[in-house]
Amino acid sequence: MANRRPPPRRPPPRRTAARRPIRRSALLRRRRSRRRQRGDTQLLLLGFVALAGITLVWAVISWLLVNWWALIVLGALAAIGGTVWGHRYRRRQEGDRVRRQALRYGLPELDALHHRDFEYAIRDLMLRDGCTDARQIGGAGDNGADVLATDPLGRTWVIQAKHRKDGDRGSAVGTPDLQRVNGTARQLYGADVVLVVTNGRFSTRCAPLAAQLHMHLADRRVLAAWASGGRPLWELLPRIPAPRSGR
Repeated sequence: MANRRPPPRRPPPRRTAARRPIRRSALLRRRRSRRRQRGDTQLLLLGFVALAGITLVWAVISWLLVNWWALIVLGALAAIGGTVWGHRYRRRQEGDRVRRQALRYGLPELDALHHRDFEYAIRDLMLRDGCTDARQIGGAGDNGADVLATDPLGRTWVIQAKHRKDGDRGSAVGTPDLQRVNGTARQLYGADVVLVVTNGRFSTRCAPLAAQLHMHLADRRVLAAWASGGRPLWELLPRIPAPRSGR
């Protein structure tokens, strides 16, 4: 009987050391340590910058105390610069005022404007006539007001501008437009004068309603006289209220 060789012995499997899980508390401690290190570094940098700034300021003050004449020179230069700037500013303001007073619009020019540009044109005409705080506010949430202004007599104007691309051939401005601005002009803006101005026309029902609501209308004819001439709007409209008492 033949001798059988015993089967080869397999080496026992190697035992690998199991990794011990890192505890959450250890991770938190490491993160806090890194944050503290970053905070300490930032404080050190801030302290260095502050020390450098104080040193520089002290050096400048020491130099100026020795060279006091430099203060006189700097003061003279500052005075000259301020005078020149003030003179240029006044000239610029005067130039703006002259340009505003010379502002004129023709009806074809107004007809060709975008409706938003039409609002800015109304604002510029109010500025021309002395309403130094006139501003355009039309847009989303304007509550029916497109231009706000205070005239030289202290009256607050709330203006709704209705632009028609086809002028008086376009659709007429109707009573809902009047009711919309009338409902908010006095309550929200404290209006003395509520005005609806258009380069087109108003429906036949607008004039009686405006009289009942104590509003004012400026149609294409009134707009043409105002925009192309030099008279302010309150001289062209009838029954403009007097300034409030105390103004």
